Amino acid sequence: MVDIFALAVSHGLLALAVWRLMWRDDLYDETGKDQRRPLRRRENGRDD
Repeated sequence: MVDIFALAVSHGLLALAVWRLMWRDDLYDETGKDQRRPLRRRENGRDD
C-alpha cells in the first residue's frame, strides 16, 4: 500500500512539473541567452 502511494505521489509530482513546463511562454521562444530577462535587483543595489 505504501509503495503504491509513493509511486503515485512521485509520478503525480513529475506530471505536475511537465504540465507547468508545457505552459511556459519561453519554451517556444528561440531568442537565446542574450534576450533573457534581467535578474531581480536586491534591495542593497547589488545584482548577485
